[in-house]
Amino acid sequence: MTTEAQQPTLTVDELAARAGVTVRTVRFYSTRGLLPPPVIGPRRVGRYGQEHLSRLALIEELQHQGMTLAAIERYLERLPADLSAHDLAIHRALVASWAPEGAEEMSRAELERRAGRALTDGDLQRLAAFEVIARSGEQESFRVDRGLLGLGLQLLDVPIAHETILAARAVLLEHSRAAAAALSRLLRDEVGEPRPDSGTDPERAAAVRSLSAHMQPLVVQALVTAFQRSLQQEVREWLKET
Repeated sequence: MTTEAQQPTLTVDELAARAGVTVRTVRFYSTRGLLPPPVIGPRRVGRYGQEHLSRLALIEELQHQGMTLAAIERYLERLPADLSAHDLAIHRALVASWAPEGAEEMSRAELERRAGRALTDGDLQRLAAFEVIARSGEQESFRVDRGLLGLGLQLLDVPIAHETILAARAVLLEHSRAAAAALSRLLRDEVGEPRPDSGTDPERAAAVRSLSAHMQPLVVQALVTAFQRSLQQEVREWLKET
């Protein structure tokens, strides 16, 4: 059953503001079939929901990757039609993991426009702790990590303590670095040890980069899938004990 919180409530102007695009862009994507049609409410006003917002974020991320509109259309056509907003957010996170690191300057007003609400000083401190934002030279200006912004804004509404979220982040970083180190050793073993008298071996370095480029997408997908299934299993076991 769809809850009230899941009902489409955003006007096209509000959707565009939350997504950081123009209304014209939203309408253009809709005419190309990249966005599902809005729910028509009272007075024939179209209302948009979280699914539209998540799909817009995915489209914008694909554009950041350099994909053409035609390529994005083909990409979205291959996705299951019943993907939820949550599924789309996870998919976008996977796509964003291959985007070059980048930050953009953003005012507090723009941050609040993207969040769809006013941000307290506590919210800003929380975003800074997540390394989503960093204060720029001006008092009300921030350098914003584009890839983390959506996640950071969602975490503001997670009903757990700030310290718990930071502790969870530390756990993920620790184990991801350990996994990366172990996989790096496997890659080095695959291409062989350098010759003692070779110094910097260009051929070996090229082989490592080539193998890494081929393996990274598979490794990330495997890690995300394994983690998702492990977490679901842990939750099931926890619920059995309560």
